[in-house]
Amino acid sequence: MLTTYFKIAIRNLKRHRLFSAINILGLTIGMATCMVIMLYVRHELSYDRFNEKADRIVRVTFRGSVQGEKMNEAHVMPPVAWTLKTDFPEVEEATRLRNGGFPRISYGEKSFREDALAYADSNIFEVFTLPLITGDPKTALRAPNSIVISKEIAEKYFGKEDPINKTLLLKDSNIGYKVTGVMENVPELSHFHFDLFASMASLPEAREASWMTSEYFTYLVLPKGYDYRTLENKLPGTVEKYMGPQLQQAMGITFSEFKQKGNKLGLFLQPLTDIHLYSGFMYDLGPRGNRQYVYIFIIIALFMLLIACINFINLSTAAASKRAREVGVRKVLGSERWQLVKQFLTESIVLTFIALAIAVIIVKICLPFFNNLSGKALDLQLTDPWLLSALLITGLLTAVLAGTYPALFLSSFQPVRVLKGAFQAGKSGISLRSGLVIVQFFVSVSLIVGTIVVYQQLRYINSKSLGYNKEQVLVLRETGLLGQKEEVFRQKLLRDSRVLSVTNSGYLPAGPTNNNNFFVYPGDGTATEQVKTLRYDVDEQYVPTLGINMLSGRNFSKDLASDSSAVIINEAAVRSFGWEKNAIGKTINAVHRNGSQGSLRVIGVVKDFHFKSLHERISPLVMVLGESDGLIVKLKTTDVEAVLQSVKVHWSELGPGEPFNYSFLDESFNNTYRFERTIGQILGIFAGLTILVACLGLFGLATFTTEQRIKEIGIRKVLGASISDIITLLSKDFLKLVLLANLLAWPLAWWGMNLWLEDFAYRIRIDWWIFIAAGFLTMLIAVLIVGIKAINAGRANPIKSLRTE
Repeated sequence: MLTTYFKIAIRNLKRHRLFSAINILGLTIGMATCMVIMLYVRHELSYDRFNEKADRIVRVTFRGSVQGEKMNEAHVMPPVAWTLKTDFPEVEEATRLRNGGFPRISYGEKSFREDALAYADSNIFEVFTLPLITGDPKTALRAPNSIVISKEIAEKYFGKEDPINKTLLLKDSNIGYKVTGVMENVPELSHFHFDLFASMASLPEAREASWMTSEYFTYLVLPKGYDYRTLENKLPGTVEKYMGPQLQQAMGITFSEFKQKGNKLGLFLQPLTDIHLYSGFMYDLGPRGNRQYVYIFIIIALFMLLIACINFINLSTAAASKRAREVGVRKVLGSERWQLVKQFLTESIVLTFIALAIAVIIVKICLPFFNNLSGKALDLQLTDPWLLSALLITGLLTAVLAGTYPALFLSSFQPVRVLKGAFQAGKSGISLRSGLVIVQFFVSVSLIVGTIVVYQQLRYINSKSLGYNKEQVLVLRETGLLGQKEEVFRQKLLRDSRVLSVTNSGYLPAGPTNNNNFFVYPGDGTATEQVKTLRYDVDEQYVPTLGINMLSGRNFSKDLASDSSAVIINEAAVRSFGWEKNAIGKTINAVHRNGSQGSLRVIGVVKDFHFKSLHERISPLVMVLGESDGLIVKLKTTDVEAVLQSVKVHWSELGPGEPFNYSFLDESFNNTYRFERTIGQILGIFAGLTILVACLGLFGLATFTTEQRIKEIGIRKVLGASISDIITLLSKDFLKLVLLANLLAWPLAWWGMNLWLEDFAYRIRIDWWIFIAAGFLTMLIAVLIVGIKAINAGRANPIKSLRTE
């Protein structure tokens, strides 16, 4: 019997080729989109789950606010790990990581700049599942100046040599580290990606008992089944017990008094598997995902599949008149209703799995493009049991969802009525189809509005005045390798007529930069009024090189020795200090890490400029006259390539023996918003596919509507109706549905995009024209699709249509 169902299903698909093609194409696009999103979501939800203790590991984070300035940091103080391990028996293990920066590492003649080195406690391999190929995981990082490297780094530096007991030289500090282990490469789905782990015992500051410094990423292993919130609720007492005395020493008030002034400081716990999607911390160990986008993509996947199913339902019920006699004959010959339901469901299953097979091929072809766009490494492995099961379940659910109503609808026909030619689809069928068309265009309009808003926000980011000039700014971060020759290199650059100015600083308003928290308070205030600021160490050329606007006062001068205790602050700092009038000449007191204090005199105020992402408000900034590695070069030429060649020659002449590396400030700025730009492109693609599927459904409905009204059209033409009259006749009902879909979609789209924009401190306003544009586009598409069918019907000979029975 099942074989018969399949044979009949194949025959019917061949007989109704247009109907089948539209349905297969719609389902193919829907399932292909769903498949890609399913791979993406699975990828995002899989981070850090390779660790055997993943469900028991939590990260300790630091959050709070001081004088209204919020702190949200992924790293904590040096003693947090051993303090929690000692004070709380439920903490089975505690380990730390500290980012090692970008050291220059050499072995023999080989020398490379590495960006994936971390200092780690000796028990790091007991917490995380990072298998060692050679070496003892329990002792590999126990001794100072020992290092464990990945298999990739071992091949890079040592080739086929055995790296164990060989020495890698960290040239910046001129300290050798003995290789004590080689590990497998850190999996891609990890929230950190370090290729070298140096022993934490090498850092004296890692043993400090200071609760006033941070930079240590701290992880705890808790018992199985233990709710981490239970431990988290105990941490406020720990903070007050250990941080309180040091805070009182630095600020002169007790911890209780500090809190009474509205300030907050605390330690919190974050499950390891939440880090990738639920991190909004400063100074994290790399770029993170975004749970909001995961939710958005899941919703898009469901909507795409729903729209494809709606097409199937619409076209199946609209074409009911063509199969009414078939149903009548089958029932007269003894077919039961349940047998007819099976038959129609079988047709749905056959059609769906044909579409699924095509969708798999399309995904295989398009996945490299999506990976290049999203920066992921997704792969469609049909041998993966989970993926194969997911595809089969998706296919079956789609077939059932799309085929159930048409099967019940078609099998309900009364044989006597349909064989007499008295079949009518009924108002309920028309109402259902109308409702489903509304749903299709509701989703389409929502995605169109979302895509326009995303692109408008990105355009706003690119065009917004940042308060500094990022164009033609060359960044040379590694000039510290020149040592005493750095000034010679700088002078060579300044002698080039294509170079406008050069400043010495490692502090940049975009891209990788030095960071330095600075607690200060007004000179006429007390330590209880401390404000958390960022400190930039700059020279007298920093402000003019970056084109920062000086509002009042003056810039630093190398001719004034007193400027060594002077500062330039931004407007946000002025507001934080409560200085409504002129800030020039006022003093601020700085609290240093060791608890010492010093007075600094304000000599200038600069206009606020964006030295963070536009996701964040501009915070207080203090610039001091100081030295830091790196040169920032402002160019004034269109022939940038020639300048780079000249700079490279100067670099080689001074003989640092290291490769010449550079970047441009505008590129670093653009990279800050690469994720949002990618999301905008993906959203635009999905919006286009959604519209395409909706259009397929509308085309199919318009085709059947035209066929059903062919005699009416013929009569109207005989009575003098023009082609424009025919277009109006056929399109007005569809336009009403599209207009209603717009009216329903606009409020939801406005709410959803406002929610997305809340993540930006600086954002656009959602203008009314965006909704009008989305409405006009969908109405235009509907008119074009229905108009094509109407024109064909209007051009047909009315005599032929009136003769047809």
